[in-house]
Amino acid sequence: MQLLGCSQRLAAGVHAEKLKGTACRTQGRAAVALRPRAAASVEVSGRDIREDAHNRANEPGSDAFNARYVPFKAVEDGSASRGSEEQYSLDEVLYRSNDGGLLDVHHDMDALRHFDAAYWKKLFDGRNATTSWPYGSGVWSKKEWVLPEISSDDIVSMFEGNSNLFWAERFGHQLGMSDLWVKQCGNSHTGSFKDLGMTVLVSQVNRLRKIKPDSVQAVGCASTGDTSAALSAYCAAAGIPSIVFLPADKISLAQLVQPIANGALVLSIDTDFDGCMKLIQEVTRSSPIYLANSMNSLRLEGQKTAAIEILQQFNWQVPDWLIIPGGNLGNIYAFYKGFKMCKDLGLVDRLPRLVCAQAQNANPLYLAYKNGYDTFAPVKAQTTFASAIQIGDPVSIDRAVLALRETDGIVEEASEEELMDAAARADLTGMFNCPHTGVALAALTKLRERGVIAPSDRTVVVSTAHGLKFAQSKVAYHSQEIEGIGSRYANPPVQVKENFGSVMDAIRTKFNQL
Repeated sequence: MQLLGCSQRLAAGVHAEKLKGTACRTQGRAAVALRPRAAASVEVSGRDIREDAHNRANEPGSDAFNARYVPFKAVEDGSASRGSEEQYSLDEVLYRSNDGGLLDVHHDMDALRHFDAAYWKKLFDGRNATTSWPYGSGVWSKKEWVLPEISSDDIVSMFEGNSNLFWAERFGHQLGMSDLWVKQCGNSHTGSFKDLGMTVLVSQVNRLRKIKPDSVQAVGCASTGDTSAALSAYCAAAGIPSIVFLPADKISLAQLVQPIANGALVLSIDTDFDGCMKLIQEVTRSSPIYLANSMNSLRLEGQKTAAIEILQQFNWQVPDWLIIPGGNLGNIYAFYKGFKMCKDLGLVDRLPRLVCAQAQNANPLYLAYKNGYDTFAPVKAQTTFASAIQIGDPVSIDRAVLALRETDGIVEEASEEELMDAAARADLTGMFNCPHTGVALAALTKLRERGVIAPSDRTVVVSTAHGLKFAQSKVAYHSQEIEGIGSRYANPPVQVKENFGSVMDAIRTKFNQL
């Protein structure tokens, strides 16, 4: 099946000029309204926002956009844009191409180009952070670029995305930088960036369960913690059974309790993430359980919207650098894909340079980068405080290499002491970082020290999870209980007696100017 050209669909009763002038676009059963922000909100008390979305259905041109699965190899060699011979509907349940390689979601770019950059900017900006279903979501505000054919009736969303991008002024000054920013993707419903991808995957599953009831009876994933939390929450919201495979004693208590609270079947397995990943693939091959890990390219469609969101927050200006923690390596490709889509459709004129930051104890991409990507060998991941990226055999290695090569990217690593110190140092400037963000901040520090990143370079560090999910590691750091780590920035509580003199002595010791 070939991707239908824009002209073919537009010819079916809708003229191009009529579409170019219309104020609305619809996808499946949902219109894309070009309205001022205030008008996009639900203003009438008692109205159902899903019903409102449904009533906007079937506007002219609703079939103008589509997307299909294609082999990732077709993306690598450029044949996807020319019309890959092997392609599949997103309504099919499959995860790999005929040769066993990964799949990628490929959009009909000719149809999207029918509208110019100004149109897309106005559309996305006008929907941003409204209560209009489903466009108030940071993901679904870009619905035409994500899952263009899904009905809004099928979307499962918690209005994820729209996370804050803040100027890390004080920490930046410590590094001699004037334009350092942190994208707080952990400020989300389940506390990590995984929500961005899970809303897309679970929405498509919701659709599949309606049109093919026997094809999907539950959704499962292997996880180092954050994926399981996102999957269980979104499945609970949709009433879909979920199953999570977790490596025993290798995730934080906060991460463990999330899928438990959301009603998932939680399997604690005596292995590491890579072992859990092998098991879930076996299970999904032999049962109507849908695979939710990032080898499923649907999740990357949601995660790529964080890149578009960053551009929006910079008024469509491109940062010089973007630093991302990397484990299974789907996220760095997702950011690349979002930036590239904006460039290909004329919204920006260049790509940022990408940096993938890995924990030294789980660094297969870093090792491959050091040898020019000539060879890649999985490693046995060792224990790291950055547990969500404790992965030695990443599924998306080829995706990550493509993203890095296309952006003249860099891979850096951080030891356990470096990542914990970097997180703690940045916390002292007002942040509250997870260990994975600590890996990215440590990589930033190294690149600044070597002069790779210049003082004036606009740099974005992607914070992938909320620090509250990893409070145990912070307690251990500030208690100076971690063997082999000096806890340079430790700030333990001070025990004092219940009298004024003792309290003032403690205050003067800390702040000797008082």
